Amino acid sequence: MTDRILEGRVALVTGASRGIGRAAALALAGAGAHVIAVARTQGALEELDDAVRRTGADGATLVPLDLTDYDGIDRLGAAINARWRHLDVVVGNAGILGNLMPVGHVTPKVWAQVMDVNVTANWRLLRSVDPLLQMSDAGRAIFVSSGAAAKCRAYWGPYSVSKAALEALVRTYAAETARTAIRAMLLNPGPLRTDMRAAAMPGEDPLTLRTPDDLAPHFVRLAAPAWTETGKIYDFPSDRVQDFRAPE
Repeated sequence: MTDRILEGRVALVTGASRGIGRAAALALAGAGAHVIAVARTQGALEELDDAVRRTGADGATLVPLDLTDYDGIDRLGAAINARWRHLDVVVGNAGILGNLMPVGHVTPKVWAQVMDVNVTANWRLLRSVDPLLQMSDAGRAIFVSSGAAAKCRAYWGPYSVSKAALEALVRTYAAETARTAIRAMLLNPGPLRTDMRAAAMPGEDPLTLRTPDDLAPHFVRLAAPAWTETGKIYDFPSDRVQDFRAPE
């Protein structure tokens, strides 16, 4: 990427070692941001760092962290504060699918796992980095949702509920920060060629789908200081920023 519109900015990306998160991290780095890459696997993070350096950046800050280590999220916020005193961009991408089954068959363990990662970890992340975003001249919070939040298809219960809750969380945060320099957005990637999509749709031909690399430039657009929308969702399949419809 030749347009380095994020030069000098600091961006945190969760689930950064593969799929959408990896593509977002590389795009942000290519646009000039210093990327703090969070994922569970050290080896995959090191591979990402090599790819970041190939964009011309000096490398990423690698954070091996399971996002259900909530105290670890708090320590991460403190470490960012100690080093940079602010954060310009947070991309909450990490998520899990859980099991596709009737609601009545979902075990408490699976339900808790999906909510812990997809909802509670993102709340803990926002709670940890909000003071840092407030210190930025243009803080940007971008969280990856799903069409499942609204479609509520059979057998997708835990995942759909978790993404609906995530959308409510981010929209609430957007309302609370509307009079600040922070802009908070959701992003619906639609069907992409990812491991999660393959697990959910094993009979689908992945070559018919767009890739995370196709989506990645839109993270840069939403992360830019020039971005003005907040409390809305960018829908990649339609390439539109959409309002949420209030109850009548």
